[in-house]
Amino acid sequence: MADADVLDAAARLFYQEGIRNVGMDRVRDATGVSLKRLYREFGSKEGLVAAYLRRRDERWTQWLLGRIAQEKTPRTRLLAIFDALDEWFHAPDFAGCAFIRAYAEAEDGSEAKALARQHKERLAEIVRREALALDPVRGEELALELLLLIEGAMVRAHVGGEPQSARIARTAAARLIG
Repeated sequence: MADADVLDAAARLFYQEGIRNVGMDRVRDATGVSLKRLYREFGSKEGLVAAYLRRRDERWTQWLLGRIAQEKTPRTRLLAIFDALDEWFHAPDFAGCAFIRAYAEAEDGSEAKALARQHKERLAEIVRREALALDPVRGEELALELLLLIEGAMVRAHVGGEPQSARIARTAAARLIG
């Protein structure tokens, strides 16, 4: 089994069951890869978690950028973020934001916590870039407002079991954007 396959299996387990709830033995059982090989390839569970988060960040960010790139104006690109969230929240395997969950589960000073923070900063930069393209004067403030709607929708969709949160946040975002 290739490392990519191991990461796929670990990603499913970590995302659906939580990082703390999944030990290396569960990854071994899901992949058929020996513990010795898992530790050789990833060093530790923390190394496997970091690899999972790096890969998820890359894939999730590319997915979001791909959705945004389909739009022609800063306004529609910003609103496309909420459309993408709506699609994600309605996916059958939606289990919340992996980075919010990882941040909550990770130890202070851990690589997982740092990677979760980096992911959120990457998202903030995407929103900031589009908000400044829309309104160079008020873009920074608008970006912060939109980020609160985005993150709040993520939490409500997961914790509150309200997948419609993205549509509600989109309506509020459209009002803010004008």
